[in-house]
Amino acid sequence: MALISCYTKCACFWFSFLSLVSVSTLGWVYICFIAYNDHSDVNWKAFEKFSRWVNWFMCVIILSSVMAIYCLLLLLFSLFQFAIKEPLDLHWLHKVLLFLGLVIVVVGIAGISSEWKEEWSTIHLSLQATAPFLQLGAVVALTMLSWLVFQSYHRTQSAASKALIIGALVAVSVAIFLSPLLIHSPCIIDKLPPKPALIGHRGAPVLAPENTMMSFRRSAECEVIAFETDVQLSKDKKPFLMHDNGTKFLRRTTNVDVVFPEREDNSNSDFTLEELQSLKAGEWFLKTDPFWSVNLLSEEEKENARTQTVPTLSELLDLAKERNISVIFDLKNGSYDCNVTVTTILNSSISHNLIWWLPSTCREDVKKHAQSFRQVYSNVSEMKDNNGSFLNVKYSSLSTEEIRNLTSRNVMVNLWVVNERWLFSLLWCSGASSVTTNTCHVLSDMSHPDWHLKYCTYLIIWITADLVSLVLMVVLFYLQRRKKSRNLLDSSLNRKEMYPFLSKKEHVSSFEDPSS
Repeated sequence: MALISCYTKCACFWFSFLSLVSVSTLGWVYICFIAYNDHSDVNWKAFEKFSRWVNWFMCVIILSSVMAIYCLLLLLFSLFQFAIKEPLDLHWLHKVLLFLGLVIVVVGIAGISSEWKEEWSTIHLSLQATAPFLQLGAVVALTMLSWLVFQSYHRTQSAASKALIIGALVAVSVAIFLSPLLIHSPCIIDKLPPKPALIGHRGAPVLAPENTMMSFRRSAECEVIAFETDVQLSKDKKPFLMHDNGTKFLRRTTNVDVVFPEREDNSNSDFTLEELQSLKAGEWFLKTDPFWSVNLLSEEEKENARTQTVPTLSELLDLAKERNISVIFDLKNGSYDCNVTVTTILNSSISHNLIWWLPSTCREDVKKHAQSFRQVYSNVSEMKDNNGSFLNVKYSSLSTEEIRNLTSRNVMVNLWVVNERWLFSLLWCSGASSVTTNTCHVLSDMSHPDWHLKYCTYLIIWITADLVSLVLMVVLFYLQRRKKSRNLLDSSLNRKEMYPFLSKKEHVSSFEDPSS
């Protein structure tokens, strides 16, 4: 008996552990898919450390998804075992894999908490988009699991245990049924704001090598309102476009290791513009396929990408003037590049109101010499101090209320970098003026958010779902109770049918016993 009890406790422990790991891995996969909007940040940090471009984030997603699917299938098998009243007996290999899955989740969460803290803001933001659906999913799961809860309730003989089971169920049910009172999703709104405009982040880097003329032309096809780029100065003081800066700035996006192998670790001030433009700035895109998108290109487009070179700021200004598209940029080396950059812009024929000046360095000088440049600010306080009306911040920096408050005061709010449909939909509902994106080809095709409900419609869905769930749980409770009553009745009838035989046997036993 003691051995059976120990075996049962062991089975219960492993079932509980399996449930914990399944929920944990599922939650971790959710985090990974939400964080995919910023996956290039992870790959970039890995490149800085290992000097090799690999889509590490996709590897993490694949490994995590496989582990989550494995755990969920194992959990379903365990529930089936439970339903047929068989104890759970996991193989040692399953136990090892479960521990491995838990380790992956713990290491992943620890990594985000230490190296990528700002991503928790994205996870929190995602709940505004998914919370209504998670609540409906929780209602469905609660209704299905209530069958097992009622089964346990009717099996137990202890009044205290019965009270505990029902009390826990009621508490969880109330929390799930009333949770929409705490849900504040921007997309539950009666009047949908206008669609945010698009700004091409380094052009259209999913469709062409970033910061190349091909990339900017592809983004112009998406009808972006501005090109976003990065400006640096060459050794001969010519502004060129490239994101990476400092030493080794050419290693990721050019073939400097082939053309200038002895100088691949040098900085921008060590190369003339002629030397920079002798490099190929597109081959890396075809080789590494950073966004898994090369298959979307035709053979002609691939050849075009292969021949791209490092462009100058003047080339981009000419294209912007031709397409009447604004230009916004970062200065990678601060005030050192400012004077030459401003002079280059002023000497070009582009309309000054198409220049969105973002760098805070030398802003006052720029205001004096180029008053028509549109001043863009990176934080609210700086914008207020300068009576500005254009804010450019990360998408997770502002709440829905702050975005709506700013836009109501005619402040243009641009949010970067927004790549996923769910995030774009959320910011659309929030009232953002524009977003900077890598995926202009995806977002430009969206005619409406992925989902949007009027408040009264959501209210009807919420109340209806809760009522249907409640009715179903009452029916399930009644069916379980009726089943138990029928089993008790059948058991009682069986005893009555066997009673004469049992009595006779007892009588014979008593007669044969010498001590009677």
